[in-house]
Amino acid sequence: MLVKNTIVKLNVKNSRVKEELKEVFASVKGFYLKNSDSTVNSDLLIMEIGEDLDKEFELIHNFQNSNTAGEIFFTSSLTDPDILIQALRAGAKEFFIQPIKRDEVKEALINFLHRKKHGNVNTVKHKQGKIINVIGTKGGVGTTTVAVNLAACLKELNGVQSVALIDMNNILGEIPLFLDINPAFNWGEVAKNISRLDSTYLMSILSKHRSGIYVLSSPTELDGNAATPEITDSLLSLMQTEFDFIVIDSGQSLDDISFKILELSDTVLLVSILSLPCLINAKRLLDTFWKIGYPQEEQVKIIINRYQKNSVISLKEAEESINKKFFWHIPNDYSTTVSSINQGKTLSMVAKKAEVSKNLRDLASIFLTSPLFEKEEKKKEKNGFFGLKFIKSRI
Repeated sequence: MLVKNTIVKLNVKNSRVKEELKEVFASVKGFYLKNSDSTVNSDLLIMEIGEDLDKEFELIHNFQNSNTAGEIFFTSSLTDPDILIQALRAGAKEFFIQPIKRDEVKEALINFLHRKKHGNVNTVKHKQGKIINVIGTKGGVGTTTVAVNLAACLKELNGVQSVALIDMNNILGEIPLFLDINPAFNWGEVAKNISRLDSTYLMSILSKHRSGIYVLSSPTELDGNAATPEITDSLLSLMQTEFDFIVIDSGQSLDDISFKILELSDTVLLVSILSLPCLINAKRLLDTFWKIGYPQEEQVKIIINRYQKNSVISLKEAEESINKKFFWHIPNDYSTTVSSINQGKTLSMVAKKAEVSKNLRDLASIFLTSPLFEKEEKKKEKNGFFGLKFIKSRI
């Protein structure tokens, strides 16, 4: 999955010039602004020079040698021709004399996008966070429990620096309750202020939980949902440059927003329990996915929650009924799970050594290995016990 928008860093100390540049960028689609101290590589770096030229040009050469910046634009209040020559030798594509002329900057940005489109811009590698989309086959199967605790367990893994958790259950999202937080913002605010969407704004509206994960909650009012598929695309694309993993609690709804999330997802975890209604819905959802053409079969992983070995419907019979092998099953531990929800804590915080907690940590660890994304062989349909025949007759 490619980052569609251009990542830009402004290394500009003059506050007035910086604000003017931000306003110009806001008028041209296709750019994400990052703080100068962000660790994310940039496609375009705009750098102010003039205070300490030796140090500044040394920094520029470091950017070029490490391939952490694609193109570099310069700005300065100095008009000395020698500085301009040094900038050109350093590989400057544009040089904006201060006070800047907005029309010149805008034209330079448009030309940059044209060069990028035709492959005439140095490419840089960006962090490309994985999107894990958690969907329930029915209300009450534990979708939010899985999403919340998977996100927390991912953050515990060595090598994982950042994890975000998004609640896409419009109005009725429960992630803040599960984590005992009171977010000041939600993705409804993002939708209403999409023109302000950059790294700084994004991080300012996220709530950081004590587990280390960042949370973006759902709107709590009917008029809070101004999201569109395009806004969702922009939000998730930006989050992928900031986080190693983005876990989404999508609930059970299927609308334009959820279809866009499905399209962008690296992995879709379909949460179910071993009951006839849930298995019927699981088969219907799978059929919908195959019909619309995404996500691909190998991207969809079915998780059986609250698994008990003495269940009336066995794992084998259930797999045969929906013609897909289950990826994971989480043991039933009602008391521990309810206790964690009531306390607003993750399972690891409440009972780190419990079987259900260890199970979810094991699930999270798989996301750092390649077998998760290996293609599954589709099982041939077989008739099972009477309940499964009933499922097939209904689906």
